[in-house]
Amino acid sequence: MASSPTDTRAHPALPPVRTVRVNGLRLAYRTWGEEHGTAPVVLVHGRTADSGDWAGIARALAGRRRVVALDQRGHGRSDRPGTYTLPAFRDDLGGFLTALGLTGADVVAHSMGGFAASLLAQEAPDLVARLVLEESPPLLPFDPPRPPAVRPPGELGFDWALVPAVDAALNAPDPAWFEGLVRIRARTLVVAGGPDSPFPQQWFVRQAARVPGAELVTIRAGHLVHTTRPREFLAALADFGI
Repeated sequence: MASSPTDTRAHPALPPVRTVRVNGLRLAYRTWGEEHGTAPVVLVHGRTADSGDWAGIARALAGRRRVVALDQRGHGRSDRPGTYTLPAFRDDLGGFLTALGLTGADVVAHSMGGFAASLLAQEAPDLVARLVLEESPPLLPFDPPRPPAVRPPGELGFDWALVPAVDAALNAPDPAWFEGLVRIRARTLVVAGGPDSPFPQQWFVRQAARVPGAELVTIRAGHLVHTTRPREFLAALADFGI
């Protein structure tokens, strides 16, 4: 499916934004590096972020790999349809990989991006070769449930409607999402952020135990591992073959 370049005025230091239509939506993305004869690396941001969140990691990986980072629906330059479910994010990611010919990519996903990636790896295993889940906890019910979020003032770089929608999914996830981790065939690395993470670290232990053959590494960085400790994060990716 054809894509088109757009401007970089908002992010002059970043590669140009391109767009592709997936599931009736315009999804924006950026690319770094050239074709190197190896599988591309696809970077999937967390909630309220966008493709620019990965700039430092993408530049480091681009010396040896083609790197593609997308803006998920409701984020950045992508469309804001007002409908946000975890299966919709999953299907967008799958459609994105297919539309751009990225079948067999290595997928590195942070937080909410990892929900989409792990669900996709369960349902369409041929699309994902290696899977990195950075501070993306398994979809177990939050206890206590997340309280209603309060919208911050001013203009946002994302659609606020996605925040309460995702919180609702985290408070009452479909049990099949956790159970389905056993169906992941991609080689998987779980990256936990240590004691400063907002998530119980035992959840990541359970996640790694549930995915066949998964590896677990803890980098004491809290939730934003790839931005707080980029060198350690890149070293973990390199050890994992990315």
